[in-house]
Amino acid sequence: MTETEENIIEVKNLVKKFGNFTANDNLCFEVKKSEIFGFLGANGAGKTTAIKILSGLLFPTSGKVMVAGYDVYKHRNIIKKNIGYMSQGFSLYEDLTVKENIEFYAGIYGLRSKEIKFRFAELVEKLGIQDMQKEFVKSLPLGWKQKIAFSVAIFHKPKLVFLDEPTSGVDPITRRQFWDLIYEAVENDITVFITTHYLDEAEYCDRISIMVDGRIDALGTPAELKQEFNAKNMDEVFVKLVRNNNLQNE
Repeated sequence: MTETEENIIEVKNLVKKFGNFTANDNLCFEVKKSEIFGFLGANGAGKTTAIKILSGLLFPTSGKVMVAGYDVYKHRNIIKKNIGYMSQGFSLYEDLTVKENIEFYAGIYGLRSKEIKFRFAELVEKLGIQDMQKEFVKSLPLGWKQKIAFSVAIFHKPKLVFLDEPTSGVDPITRRQFWDLIYEAVENDITVFITTHYLDEAEYCDRISIMVDGRIDALGTPAELKQEFNAKNMDEVFVKLVRNNNLQNE
């Protein structure tokens, strides 16, 4: 297998500008198939812009970007069929029931009614939501909203799923349960591309990139980055990166 065949995402010299502002400054990285890739950085670092490009919502200003074997300049609609996406807003309609949300999104993904019925039954059993499926989403606890939103994002069995701060605002137990769902997705050959502000979660990723002011200033496994920055944990890595950047800008 060639290097290209092993990668689900390939980004080379990606630049995205909005007028005179550079949101993404010459990004270069790859994401391997069936790995958990952490995409970290402070607010305003350029993470969301990069994700919008990778998911076919924005065009790059320049650079090469391939997702699931497709060029983001030419095949945005095909890319969208091969990915799932869960935003910080959970991507669910509050005034629809759990069942209605799942059926709605499954229809958008192009699944047939027989397949939707079968996969829905599997999901209900797996999550144990037999008594919850007819509840309106707005009435559910935050943790359940997130777990269901993630299940919706991968309901069509995409090659890749983007998770934008999926565990924000929930308790540690629910976060752990959510990561169990992520691990299960990876076991089913779904690559996970995740942003998070919880740096302890970075330890769960196979590899991590850390963005500072539109650039990727660190890239590697958690162990590699802690060794490189002589840090005990990812919090220390992040603090040292930001501090070094501030010193360079003084």
